Amino acid sequence: MICLENGDIVHEEIEQFARSQSIKAASLTIIGGADKGSKLVVGPEHESELPVSPIEHILENVHEIVGAGTLFPDQEGNPVLHLHMACGRKSSTKTGCIRRGVKVWHTMEVILFELLESTGKRILDPQTGFARLGL
Repeated sequence: MICLENGDIVHEEIEQFARSQSIKAASLTIIGGADKGSKLVVGPEHESELPVSPIEHILENVHEIVGAGTLFPDQEGNPVLHLHMACGRKSSTKTGCIRRGVKVWHTMEVILFELLESTGKRILDPQTGFARLGL
């Protein structure tokens, strides 16, 4: 379990934790609060245009969150998190990838399940610009 604190940037903290603990691969779930100004990637600008041009959504206020993701090394062995998060406030929810920077509001709890003996790696696909999971 990882307890993230107010102001932490989610992907940076989780990737740093993985480096410090020598975790190569993992599955994660996360709950807590996202602060205003947090950034989500909420889809491609154009569905068939390559390379993909992402749409960024900035949260205008604090949101409750739940998310799920994976962590695998890139081609240099650095842990890379891919996590999607649903962010809700009142009757509205925004869902997207956190790679642009989601900031913790007070606290987030991360449950990390280490995947032992994994051969998975994130390999950059130059056509799409995605770091895709490969074996």
